[in-house]
Amino acid sequence: MELTQAIKAYIDEKIGGLEKFFDQILEARVEVGLTTKHHQKGNIFRAEVNLEVPRKHILRAEAEKEDLYMAINQVKDELQAQIKKYKEKMRGNVKF
Repeated sequence: MELTQAIKAYIDEKIGGLEKFFDQILEARVEVGLTTKHHQKGNIFRAEVNLEVPRKHILRAEAEKEDLYMAINQVKDELQAQIKKYKEKMRGNVKF
């Protein structure tokens, strides 16, 4: 699947916006595309994001939706919740 400028900008806005919740994101790897149709009619889009954070941890989320933008939004929401949980663990100096 070829990414348009609009999709790239949307990904940058949503995934890049996670830095306002946690400024210690070391690297973000984003993959988007079409999945096989399997048992559903129409296109199914998949978004996957891996965020590398301190202490060699990876925060990961993926979503499959009929709309690529909805899949990106769901991944962003899942990562936002994971970031919150990760920060709470860091504040409590809990080993994980």
